[in-house]
Amino acid sequence: MFNLFQNIHIDWLGKRRLFIGISILIMLAGLISAVGRQLTPGGTDAFNLGVDFKGGSVVTVKFRNKPADAEIRAALDNVGINEAILQSSTSRPDEMLIRIPLLENTGEGDAANPNADISKAQVEKGRSTVKRALDTFGPEAEGEATLDTAPNAAYKIIGTDSVGAIAGSQLRNQAVTATLLGCIGILLFIAFRYDWTYAAGAVIAVFHDVLMVLAFFSIFQWEVNLTVIAAILTIVGFSVNDSIVIFDRIRENLAAHRHDSLFKITNDSINQTLSRTVITAGLVILSVLSLVLFGGEVLRSFSLALLVGLTLGCYSTIAIASPIAIWWQDKLGAADVKETLAPQRKEKMASASRRSVARRPVTR
Repeated sequence: MFNLFQNIHIDWLGKRRLFIGISILIMLAGLISAVGRQLTPGGTDAFNLGVDFKGGSVVTVKFRNKPADAEIRAALDNVGINEAILQSSTSRPDEMLIRIPLLENTGEGDAANPNADISKAQVEKGRSTVKRALDTFGPEAEGEATLDTAPNAAYKIIGTDSVGAIAGSQLRNQAVTATLLGCIGILLFIAFRYDWTYAAGAVIAVFHDVLMVLAFFSIFQWEVNLTVIAAILTIVGFSVNDSIVIFDRIRENLAAHRHDSLFKITNDSINQTLSRTVITAGLVILSVLSLVLFGGEVLRSFSLALLVGLTLGCYSTIAIASPIAIWWQDKLGAADVKETLAPQRKEKMASASRRSVARRPVTR
């Protein structure tokens, strides 16, 4: 196997206080940002929630000659829509999905079903606002007319829909539940396959990665939408996979070097797997970086979450997961680490036991 680093001896655990201090500072900065924004009168929310969570309108438009995304975004900015998400269709290149956030109060619903009328009014206002922006490119095909039957029309709004605040709240709760269930499953698997001390280290590192990503999103006010939740779940899997590689090497070295200290074995295991970590993570991060630079506005939040999370995932595997696992084992004393050679070891111990009780010949 190709190895970038030969015979390196970095004392990672010796720098654990520095690493943990950096993590605490970043998380404190995120907490101060979130709480400060929420408590400041007239300030922004703790997180810049997108249409998926706050609610809004979705307008589907078909163009005769579709303008560039930058031109459409500039036209929407001119009518006061600053957070629109533009999504082109791969199967229909002349169509575009325009998602806009909730607009100002559009009226009151009736007593029987107030949410229905408010939602309908929101859709209508969103449609009319988008129409005003797109009229800069030419008139719309009104009513039953289509682009084929209206030669002077530049576009046609072919569909409108809404995502209400209630639906956004449900999506947010489901996203949090999915993340927590994923962490619980990871905890149980690693505890079964390795040891509770390793499971604790891996899960704490996962929560560390999630909190760090949220800290960056609060500080820089990047938009949080459903693609960010998908990125966080991806980060969870990537971080745990990297931790398991190191844990597996620690387990192998524990069996091969029984007389070495746990700190030395852990440092050696991290150094031995460092080349694999850098190559694997480096290639993934380069791919994600291309999404950040060239993916456009639709993938911006997703790619930023992946870039920050994957980078921190590699860092937390070395700086958070391993030190916590070793610290816990040291506090608990001799931890019961499962080994693949356990059956052979038991057999050898049994043989040694039989030899120790063998009778010696009696001299007369």
